[in-house]
Order: sequence, then C-alpha cells, then structure tokens
Amino acid sequence: MISLHTSPLEQPGTGDAGGMNVYVTEVAKRLASRGIEVDIFTRATDSQLPALVPVSAGVNVRHIVAGPFEGLAKDELPGQLCVFAREVLRTEAQFDLGHYDAVHSHYWLSGQVGALARDRWGVPLVHSMHTMAKVKNALLAEGDAPEPPARVIGEEQVVAAADMLIANTVDEAKDLINRYDADPSKVEVVHPGVDLDAFRPTSMAAARARLGVRQDAHVLAFVGRIQPLKAPDVLLRAAAELLRQDPSLRHRLVVAVIGGPSGTGLEHPDALVGLARSLGIADVVRFVPPVRRDELVDWYAAATLVCVPSYNESFGLVAVEAQAVGTPVVAAAVGGLTTAVVDGESGFLVEGHDPADYARVFRRVIAEPALRAELSMGAVAQASGFSWERTADATLEVYQRAVQVLTAEGVR
Repeated sequence: MISLHTSPLEQPGTGDAGGMNVYVTEVAKRLASRGIEVDIFTRATDSQLPALVPVSAGVNVRHIVAGPFEGLAKDELPGQLCVFAREVLRTEAQFDLGHYDAVHSHYWLSGQVGALARDRWGVPLVHSMHTMAKVKNALLAEGDAPEPPARVIGEEQVVAAADMLIANTVDEAKDLINRYDADPSKVEVVHPGVDLDAFRPTSMAAARARLGVRQDAHVLAFVGRIQPLKAPDVLLRAAAELLRQDPSLRHRLVVAVIGGPSGTGLEHPDALVGLARSLGIADVVRFVPPVRRDELVDWYAAATLVCVPSYNESFGLVAVEAQAVGTPVVAAAVGGLTTAVVDGESGFLVEGHDPADYARVFRRVIAEPALRAELSMGAVAQASGFSWERTADATLEVYQRAVQVLTAEGVR
C-alpha cells in the first residue's frame, strides 16, 4: 500500500490525518489476518522515525525520506514524487524478484507513485481516490480554496493507469465514471467499515461521568479536522440559532468540537474560537484536541447527537462510528453521508448548510427523548452493516480482478 501524504501512525483528526488513515490501517490489519503481508509506504515527517515500524503481525509501515521532514504542505508534495518513487523502487529491489503481488494506492499523490511501480514490477495497481478534486471544487465551502488544475490532471492520469478503482459508495463510482471517464468495468464499490468491537453501544451516563460532562446536558458534538470542507462553523452557527430561539437551553447546552486544524484551516487555526466568541456562545463550546480511540468512544456516547455538516465526504467514517456507539447523526445530505446515514432512522440528513435548518433538527432531537431513543436503536442497526472484515474481503476480490485485468492486457 502507498499512503504518501499521511501516515497510518498519525493521530486522526488533525493535519492531514483523518478517515483515510483509519481506512489504510484497518484494511491492512484485516488483510494480514487473512495471510497477506502488507507494507505501507509513507513519507517520513520526522528524522527520528525508524525506516521500518511494525504495526501488527504482517503489517509494516515503511518511512520514505522525500523532502524536508517538516514544513512541507500537501500542495508542495508533487515536487517530491520522483524522490519518493525512486526510494520505493529501491526498497523493493532489496527483495527477491516478485516480492510484491499488488499495489494499492490511496489518494492521487500515491496513485502517481503506484502507477510507476505497477509498470516497473508488472503487478496490478488498485487505487482508492478517497477524495476527488472535481467533486470538491463543485461543492466548495465558502472561502475555501479550490483544488489546483495539477491535481485534476494527476487524478485523471491515475484513473487511466489503474487496473481497478475502489469507490466508497455508488455515488463515488458514478463520479469516477462521469467526471473522470473511468472504465465502468474497472470500478468496484467497497464500503469502508467500522471496528464494531471498539465502537459499540456505550452508557451515556458512564461516558459523561468520565468526561466531566453534566448528566442532564444537551451535547452537540463535532468530530474531525477543523477546516472549511468539514464545516464545523455550521454547528456553531446552528447552536447560536438554537439558543436564540430558546435561551433556556443555555445552562444545559454543550457544544463539543473534537479535532485539530487541517488543510486551509491551518491558515486561521483560531478562527473557530473567534467565531464562538463573536456568536456569543463561547461559554457553551468545548474545544478538545484529537483523542485516543477509547476517549473518542466516550465522546460519541456522551453526545445527544453528532453533527457532520461537511460540504463533501467520500464516505463519512465519523458518522458510522457514532452510530455504532448508539448516537444519532445529523449530517449534510452530500456524498457518502447519504449512504452512511439513513434519514429518519439512524439520524437526519439536512439539505444544504443553512444553520437554521440544522438548529430545527437539533431542537427536535433534544425536545423528543423518545425520538432520540428510537434513532439510537436505528443507528446501531445501521452501523452493524459496516465492518472492516467485509471491507477486507471485498477488497481482496478487487485485487483478484485486478490481476485478471492486468493478465488480459498482456502485461504479465
């Protein structure tokens, strides 16, 4: 596997680390449990990082030195692709011929390297886009910077080079075909999963006690990277509208924002703090840095609802994790969130990003405990249909098809 721009060892929720990190790690572990050894190549961002880090039995992270360890933004990484690719090829050359049987690249930067490795090693390339520039630019958040033409061109090249493409949802598959002219026969839908052992129904009362949240609170939670694409500002504006409509909620309302600055959000890391202050809700907002998995489960469980107001999500792992814990999700009706959340059953999908629309949904869930309980049961049922085991099995089938495609094209 190639995950050039973000390491699976990094804490999700800040910088460039997010759902993709979780995806790569969890799929790799499940593949290893099926007898497939996985090496994950990623760019080293610290001079103290070992060249090889075992993650679990059969899974290793290989750190490739390409460019400065720190201070290199994601949009500057294309300049390091040649060096990274050279070092990947050099690593493979240490082994016997045919050491790797397939390449699975994640995100377009990795796909550029994966395409070179495919041709050099004569093995199939499977690519997962995770996000697409054309889709992001079509659904751009206000004030956010569009993805550059170089990325669009790079993605088109990767789509053309890959033997198989994995899409998270049917909608993503349609985008690959319609926006990138992908061969429909080379696109397969494989839903990401959730660790149902780690993310499981958890006592709200116990979670709140551990986190120091009052038992009678109305907790609205956001989990993820703080950047315009994820739209955490929509949650804050909706909370302010909620309090404007019903000031009596103030003494019980808690708005929890769990995550760190990322992407264009790094340009104004304190913007959300300033927004809370300007909206007059700083007293009810709690900013929490990215947390370990066990504490994340507690935040999900402690929440009355989890809000995912993103402008675009290829899938929305946060929504599925929250539901697995038994917490309803209020999400934007975009991208993969329409697959992750069942409107009216496991949460609610909101068209657009008008804070007033979110506030109306928040108020309904808060005011109707029976509805919240019903949504909670529906959330657990919805999440039970997603697991990393299923993802790994389906991914294996895609690998096998990729071998067939490559063989049919006469490369092997």
